[in-house]
Amino acid sequence: MSEEKTSTNGGKTGIMYQLKTIKPSFWSANIMEAFERLAYFGVRTILPLYMVGTETGRLGMSYTEKGVIFTVWALLQCLIPMISGGFTDNYGYKKSLVVAFTVNIIGYLLMGNVLELSPFFGGTFVPMLIAACIVGTGTAIFKPPVQGVVAKSLNESNSGVGFGFFYWVVNIGGFLAPMAASYLRGTDETPTWQYVFYGAAIVTVINLLFAIFVFREPERDPNAEKKAPFRVFKETIVVLGKDRSMLFFLLIVSGFWLMFMQLWDLLPNFIEEWVDSRDIGGFFANTLGITAYNDAQGAFKPEMLINVDSLTIIVLVLPLSWVFGHFRMIVALIVGMVISVIGFLGAGMTTMGVGVAFMIFVFAIGEIICSPKFSEYIGMTAPIDKKALYMGYSNIPFAIGWALGNFISGPLSDNFSSKLVLGKRFLTEHNVSYAQDATLADIMAQIQTVLTQQLGHSVDIYEANRVLWDAYNPWIVWVILAGVGVTSLLGMLVFYKFSSLKSKTTVTS
Repeated sequence: MSEEKTSTNGGKTGIMYQLKTIKPSFWSANIMEAFERLAYFGVRTILPLYMVGTETGRLGMSYTEKGVIFTVWALLQCLIPMISGGFTDNYGYKKSLVVAFTVNIIGYLLMGNVLELSPFFGGTFVPMLIAACIVGTGTAIFKPPVQGVVAKSLNESNSGVGFGFFYWVVNIGGFLAPMAASYLRGTDETPTWQYVFYGAAIVTVINLLFAIFVFREPERDPNAEKKAPFRVFKETIVVLGKDRSMLFFLLIVSGFWLMFMQLWDLLPNFIEEWVDSRDIGGFFANTLGITAYNDAQGAFKPEMLINVDSLTIIVLVLPLSWVFGHFRMIVALIVGMVISVIGFLGAGMTTMGVGVAFMIFVFAIGEIICSPKFSEYIGMTAPIDKKALYMGYSNIPFAIGWALGNFISGPLSDNFSSKLVLGKRFLTEHNVSYAQDATLADIMAQIQTVLTQQLGHSVDIYEANRVLWDAYNPWIVWVILAGVGVTSLLGMLVFYKFSSLKSKTTVTS
């Protein structure tokens, strides 16, 4: 039986009609989300490179150390909303936003000074961990109020396009952020990484001023009462514990997010170390005359290659959201998950820049289909007086998936895909000594020398990469991570077949 939403005149509602019926507070939330994503993704898109790289100006961490930091960050950023969402409902949206932006400003400034602080902490790990915890906390406080405003501004007739538009605006910030960060961080010859973090702090100051002087508090339930902190926490746990179907749904999705988040946390490093993106860099330089986003070898920078995801979403999220508004929410989730798994696995199985870019595009198609539907499902099933609380619940799969994914991928990468580790292994197997504190550039130079002697011709860095790739199969990490995503997909299929929610989660335009 079709349940297509209709306008008051009996006709089907189009995209523009649905957008016109959305409350004004929705647009304020979109503005703040766009700026917050500009700051956040500007930092996040270069952090994996900044943390692991051994070049001047970088932190020189292992993948395991990076994974530990992202694991703690994930737990804070994703679990705090379970409590802070309840505080937002009870004590006000504006107060939560002001606190969130203030905390993030402090965190970004600390990130920009990790190297300067490292002598006081015996290295870069502790100050980076502290800065990440602060940013994670600020972002956690920010999410429930802005998502709660969005949920309060929508209804069943416009939720599909509304959440799709919100996701589109999010990715405007997500698209511009890597471009700004890639430019601000400079090159390995003249590194200016701190400019990225200072820029994020400035953008967040703008958001803080907007929250104070422009944002208007949404209407609250007149029957809602302010509750003591312990009572808020207790209600948060009790409400979710009673909603068993929601709890099971969130746990199933967790495996998918484990895989999903590694596109941003691990793929930039993988691209920098293994992918030859001179094909794309050459196109931008020779055809478009743009060289700002290429490295010294003419390769397209990793953060810009990842940006294919946001560009695809900006272009296609509205029409695809409208199309998949005719599908049951769970069906759309499953379709999106299938496509995302294919794109994710493919991105880690090739060393060609064009090939990686195409697979990121495929991944983005799946993301467009399933990610807004996930938020829509949470928002539309939440009680009207608990919108922010339930949007806080939506962070549970991110908490499990993002944290566990980094906890696993860090050691996996150090053992199976770190070019520094594999390069040292290659030299050891060929009885060549090296300094234990040697940088990646030093190790690769030694490998090029060994291969030149063995092959009888000059070997460049890319041919050396190919030898290591064929010898040690670093792509195996992506097979393992994609396998977790497939397991989650199978769980969603079972959920769709047997859950009573099947008949309650239809949405059409």
